[in-house]
Amino acid sequence: MTAPTRTRSEANAEAVERLCAADPVVVDVQPALDAIPGYSRNLVLTSGAPLPWPEYAGGQRDAIIGGVLFEGLAATREEAIAALDAGEVRVRSCQDFGAVGSLAGIYTASMPVFVVQNAVHGNRAFCNFYEGKDPRRLNYGCYDEGVHERLEHVNTVYAPVVGEAIRRTGGVPLKPLIAKGLRMGDECHSRNTASSLLFVRELLGAAMDMAGSDTDRVRETFLHVADNDYFFLRLSMAAGKAIAGSIDGFAGSSVVSAMAFSCKEFAIRVAGLGGEWFRGPTPVHEGKLFPGHDESEITWMGGESPITETVGLGGFAQACAFTLQEYQGGSPDTMIARNLEMYQITAGENTTFRIPVFGFRGTPTGVDVFKVLETGVLPVMDVGLAGRDGGQIGAGVIRAPRECFERAASRWPGGDPGD
Repeated sequence: MTAPTRTRSEANAEAVERLCAADPVVVDVQPALDAIPGYSRNLVLTSGAPLPWPEYAGGQRDAIIGGVLFEGLAATREEAIAALDAGEVRVRSCQDFGAVGSLAGIYTASMPVFVVQNAVHGNRAFCNFYEGKDPRRLNYGCYDEGVHERLEHVNTVYAPVVGEAIRRTGGVPLKPLIAKGLRMGDECHSRNTASSLLFVRELLGAAMDMAGSDTDRVRETFLHVADNDYFFLRLSMAAGKAIAGSIDGFAGSSVVSAMAFSCKEFAIRVAGLGGEWFRGPTPVHEGKLFPGHDESEITWMGGESPITETVGLGGFAQACAFTLQEYQGGSPDTMIARNLEMYQITAGENTTFRIPVFGFRGTPTGVDVFKVLETGVLPVMDVGLAGRDGGQIGAGVIRAPRECFERAASRWPGGDPGD
């Protein structure tokens, strides 16, 4: 006897259950070459749906070239471009390797990554380290002596200390920290202040044990983490990827499993449609620029931090983080209205991530392609804004383009089957 076919609504409900059940635990820090299956020394990863190397432009192209130089795969910018043109250095998409990258999202073989294990479903995810507060960062399209020195310091000081502390602790479950951070004013995309400090607290015992043999490096590292509010973003991104990875290839579900953009376009993946990217134009934005900058400077150079929105964080939890209005503009009323909108396009509510101002209602979780098209409501994401000359020049919100969802729906077997 043939089992009855599962409806799309049933598949989506199960997908949300998987997202809510996932248990991301950071278990280690290792160089990308050692941590990520299939990595090679001549590989550079970058954000967004994959493009041929010649199509990368602007800050994302500069960041890729900077990654080649940092890794020592070329001695000059001209040599780096020649190696990329010849295919001697390969460029691939972060998410094809289970990784996520902030802005340009550059990974090279020696760069340390957080290793996050989904303890329930068994999949792993990776995210590289935060470079620090300086607005000139590799992931914002900048590469110079200062960027190189900061990246080396991450490789040789911060990452080894944090990695040792994580291993001594036996791994740190991230979902409880994120849930508590939401109650303390974070949304775990553009605001991570509380979560960063909560993560430091989890490692304090290990840090005190380590300090006796390496006091200066341990002290410097933990003061760096405590002083950099965005440190935890890389952990929330890796957690988001580990959570979202639990629905990759989940048959019959029209829930979005990834959202990302490059210098050229925005793209989504859908659980029931495998690993295909559905592409559209770059997103529409509104935001607040740092003093001395104007709208004409805003450029796109990639970004995969919207993996947080994919699992019910960031813009889907912005009503937790009213202090963001000072950073990215808007008002509490606007943030509440945007957040409530997101319930119209999701398949369920999170059972762990909750919003106090909504009476601890679960965050809207699991963007449904067909609900986006039915309602006309586009997913909102909290992001940093990059400048055409490199560096961060502001912050704000973006909306995913409708075209991505139209293209995904057009590939649905038999069209929209309804419920």
